[in-house]
Amino acid sequence: MTPVSSHAPHGQTPLRTVQVLGGGNAGSSAHVRSLAAGLVARGVRVTVCAPPEADQAYDFTATGAEHVPVPRSSDPGAVAALRAACAGADLVHAHGLHASFRTALALSGRSTPLVVTWHNHARAEGARAHLLRLLERRAVKAASVVLGTTSDLVDRARGRGARDARLSAVALPARRDTDRDERLRLRPKFRAELGVTERPLLVAVGSLDRFRGYGMLLDASRSWRRLETVPLLVIAGEGPLRGEFQRRIEDEGLPVRLVGRRDDVGDLLVAADLALLPGGPESRSPLAQEALHAGVPLVAVGAGAVPELVGDAAELVPHEDADAFGDAVVRLLGDPERRRLLGERGVRQAATWPTEDDTVAQVLSIYDELTEPRLLV
Repeated sequence: MTPVSSHAPHGQTPLRTVQVLGGGNAGSSAHVRSLAAGLVARGVRVTVCAPPEADQAYDFTATGAEHVPVPRSSDPGAVAALRAACAGADLVHAHGLHASFRTALALSGRSTPLVVTWHNHARAEGARAHLLRLLERRAVKAASVVLGTTSDLVDRARGRGARDARLSAVALPARRDTDRDERLRLRPKFRAELGVTERPLLVAVGSLDRFRGYGMLLDASRSWRRLETVPLLVIAGEGPLRGEFQRRIEDEGLPVRLVGRRDDVGDLLVAADLALLPGGPESRSPLAQEALHAGVPLVAVGAGAVPELVGDAAELVPHEDADAFGDAVVRLLGDPERRRLLGERGVRQAATWPTEDDTVAQVLSIYDELTEPRLLV
């Protein structure tokens, strides 16, 4: 990250912010770590309130931030812990719906400015969908500014009553070129560990729930069995539907492996011939970003913010169309020139996305809008 001078002018105390993280999914956790590092580098005091397991995975304290363990729960004890951690903060920034709702409760009766970032669409069905709308309204109405990582999230926040909703610059933390060079050297090793040598490797990453499109992806995998060399699909992630998916894989003889939660997605992508994003209306998908950065061809459902994110650098198919998804994979596996072209387009598209410096600069400008000078006593 570009070195910068302190954000605290002479005669003022440093700005103190609290970053609140909920369950800590990959995208929001990586964003908070990147944001914390950039803010600390600019002289801002940062406290990250997050579950202990999130700090273990992302090591927020290594950025120079303070970590306060706060569970994901909205019970009175967790809200009280969050309220105590936010005492004396100049501004609080919550990431995700559940984090922003809990923070709104914790800041009740205080004038501390609240910034909320929505990274993904929260989804629910039936009675829970009504509760979800109530949570969204409470969160956005408590916020001074709501940031959406995609234009549809900004529209959603406005529809829920946000008085100020803006498109947020959110960067995928940059990887060092030396990391990629080393991974490419180890590609045969990664592939061997996954049980593939000559056969194509397909990779998908995400929670195993009903909204990620994995049921459709398993349907699509049936069509790959007719190929002379059957590709292996590796799905990295955990979730409530793992047992159901595993039974389908075994009962139907599908060429799919569930490998559980992984912290080496970069290694998986280096080993992959194609990356697959089968979900419904996705927001700023970390897998899509990682794949394009790495020059790995991507097949994705063209719904939600995915077309906005990837442009012409991915093979897009209709939502919930297993035949179209399976056919797109088969076509790409048989067309190395098209895979090469998509890989090149992906690298170019990724270069147009906001950088980490862009993200920090936008957030700091919003913080400056919402806070008054903090004069030394």
